Amino acid sequence: MDVRSNGVQSKKTRLRVWFVRVCSSIVLYTCIVQLVAVGELWHPRLLSTLSSRITTITYFSILHPEQSIPVPAPLPLPLPPPRIYKSHGYLKVSCNGGLNQMRAAICDMVAIARLLNLTLVVPELDKTSFWSDPSNFGDIFDVRHFLDSLRDEVKIIKRLPRRNRKVSTQVLVMPPVSWSNETYYLEQILPLFNKYKSIHFNKTDARLANNGLSLDLQKLRCRVNYQSLKFAPHIEALGNKLVQILKKKGSFVALHLRYEMDMLAFSGCTHGCTDKEAEQLKLMRYAYPWWREKEIVSEEKRLQGLCPLTPEEAALVLQALGFQKDTQIYIASGEIYGSNRRLAALRAAFPGIVKKEMLLDPGDLQQFQNHSSQMAALDFMVSVASDVFIPTYDGNMAKLVEGHRRYLGFRKTVTLDRKLLVRLLDLHQNKTLSWEEFSVAVQLAHVKKVVHPGRRTVILEKPKEEDYFYANPHECICNGIICDVPGLNNSRQPGAAKFH
Repeated sequence: MDVRSNGVQSKKTRLRVWFVRVCSSIVLYTCIVQLVAVGELWHPRLLSTLSSRITTITYFSILHPEQSIPVPAPLPLPLPPPRIYKSHGYLKVSCNGGLNQMRAAICDMVAIARLLNLTLVVPELDKTSFWSDPSNFGDIFDVRHFLDSLRDEVKIIKRLPRRNRKVSTQVLVMPPVSWSNETYYLEQILPLFNKYKSIHFNKTDARLANNGLSLDLQKLRCRVNYQSLKFAPHIEALGNKLVQILKKKGSFVALHLRYEMDMLAFSGCTHGCTDKEAEQLKLMRYAYPWWREKEIVSEEKRLQGLCPLTPEEAALVLQALGFQKDTQIYIASGEIYGSNRRLAALRAAFPGIVKKEMLLDPGDLQQFQNHSSQMAALDFMVSVASDVFIPTYDGNMAKLVEGHRRYLGFRKTVTLDRKLLVRLLDLHQNKTLSWEEFSVAVQLAHVKKVVHPGRRTVILEKPKEEDYFYANPHECICNGIICDVPGLNNSRQPGAAKFH
């Protein structure tokens, strides 16, 4: 009798639960319908999607009360509304140089398209330089994110309309003048669209000034660089994997060792090379007509601080700065010229040296082979994420990584004074300076070389010699008076002498 009574009671309980579920679902669904009806005036797409998802959950709970309710994927963030403007024409651009030179150029071209109210065509990347990388924009950057994230600033399309491609007389091909300000583009370039439907900038490096631009334009350059130029998913995934592998082993230094064949050939720097290697580099320089300087005296350039440090020099400088033998050092670079022979001293001083090829399985990097810009993107991600970043040459990657690390909260970056260092190195190696004297001199020389808040140096009429915008975009990172504190720009920052 008790068993039968318990069974009846159990059935009643289940019926009550089922009845409450049904009633609750009906009430909930009615509320949603009313909400959607009102919400059509506010955000129809978002609420209709929300309604359909909740309806699915509601019916599922009625039909399958014994099962857990499925959790839907998170709703994508709504896109910003597109900016409505009358386009004056199409701007097509062909970027030149390596990854980071092209990255800065893309930011500049978006800013120019916004300034002139143009429609920008997704930039073409350099395939003819020394690197011969066949990568397209979408192989390196997330195209959809690039387009969507900037839709409230400028219209960007993937290719010129067919009618514009057919009529070559409607396209003007030209390089804009380097380091130009807004006046140049408004007064010299914009009127050209009265005659031409499209303008093709066939060179884009350093075509926009560092200084003297409106604050809105400077902030747009930053927005493109730090938010819109997201690497393609396969690069993001492998770059994050590299960072996680390094961080599991502790803190690490990213050493941008710019001692690659193209850099040495271009600069004419042959210190530490054999005669055969020096001749090989000279022949390469002559082979590329756009590397204009032909006769270069390597030692003179080195004494002027215009050469990257050699691997052997880098080893001594890191030791002098106080980095211990067990420091984990990631070499952010391509193939070092002279390979293992030139890296021997650095490895002996720091056995914890690693490269991406040592940390990843060969299969991980297979898709990146012969794609130097994609390889450089991996090094860029690791360099930005490192505990300390030290470049041995102030090229485009060093500058853009420095700026990125400033933007992310002034992560520790040490910019080396190569002109002073080569003199100290020579004095130490000819035994004029003891190791203790050399180490103290190196540390004292770099107390002010740890990156901290400050404004760019402006040199009127000499834009090539002033601070580069992308190395220090202070308009985008200075809060209040942080960049204007008296004495901060050129004095010791608390704790700045600690390089590790």
